[in-house]
Amino acid sequence: MDEQIITLSKYRFETALEALEDAEIMYEKGRYKNTLNRAYYAIFHAIRSVNSLDYFDSSKHSGVIAHFNQNYVKEGKVPRELSRVIREASENREKADYLDFFVASKEEASKQLSRATGFVEAIREYLEEQNVLDKQN
Repeated sequence: MDEQIITLSKYRFETALEALEDAEIMYEKGRYKNTLNRAYYAIFHAIRSVNSLDYFDSSKHSGVIAHFNQNYVKEGKVPRELSRVIREASENREKADYLDFFVASKEEASKQLSRATGFVEAIREYLEEQNVLDKQN
């Protein structure tokens, strides 16, 4: 595999980890709308880390997600439930970011944070299998 692509994939995965950490911090501070946002971006950047292995990126979130669903979820390379996690996270993030007077609950923020953590872990496992990331002990 091209070393530059591996470097890009690792960088994008690290960005996903940072967004996940930010989501945890926001949750601890009771900022649940921001938790929804950062948890979604952890998922989004994890997707981009995988898509980079195909030399693919898109300026639109929908394009990034469609490529991942088509080439990884549908092909059975990653667990099928990841598609549902993406959809729910995207819907929550859009409400949190764009709806006036939207109040994010602690429970929904907790669920989204948990789903994002599982999603990022599934992507970590996939990238380890592809020898992009070193296996964790």
